[in-house]
Amino acid sequence: MATAKNGNPSVVPLPTADRYRSGVIPYKAMGYWQPDYLPPETDVLAVFRITPQEGVDPEEAAAAVAGESSTATWTVVWTDRLTACDAYRAKAYRLDPVPGTGPGSSMPQQYFAYIAYDLALFEEGSIANLTASIIGNVFGFKPLRALRLEDMRIPVAYVKTFQGPPTGIVVERERLD
Repeated sequence: MATAKNGNPSVVPLPTADRYRSGVIPYKAMGYWQPDYLPPETDVLAVFRITPQEGVDPEEAAAAVAGESSTATWTVVWTDRLTACDAYRAKAYRLDPVPGTGPGSSMPQQYFAYIAYDLALFEEGSIANLTASIIGNVFGFKPLRALRLEDMRIPVAYVKTFQGPPTGIVVERERLD
């Protein structure tokens, strides 16, 4: 970045060849695959059953699910530099082969991908926000042949943000009778 005569930074345009360079940064390289990560009790954990497309590395597929269900985007956004993406980024931290799939079976190789999400990603007391954030953008994702949410662990800290019914359990039971 150059400096203008008045001391303020001025924008120097990139050469056209650099400005429109095509390509995709692999999700693993962006930090969505972290095999050494130990999720704290406050992380929301999700287990997805994934079937990567032919030729797609399973770790890259797991990282792609983590990225697309948290902070990744298909283009560079100017606000990327304003946000602590490392703090909010989902982390694919474990990958286990699904028994009975892959070579020697009639099914393609499948994996259980374990993904941790920082609690700060979600609106308090909103299961709709939680589920839309985690599963709303990843189904039909091209690196995957198939994807299924198998299980979730919702931390106690998040569960406590739900106020429950306004009338209490006695009134709710009476309504059901």
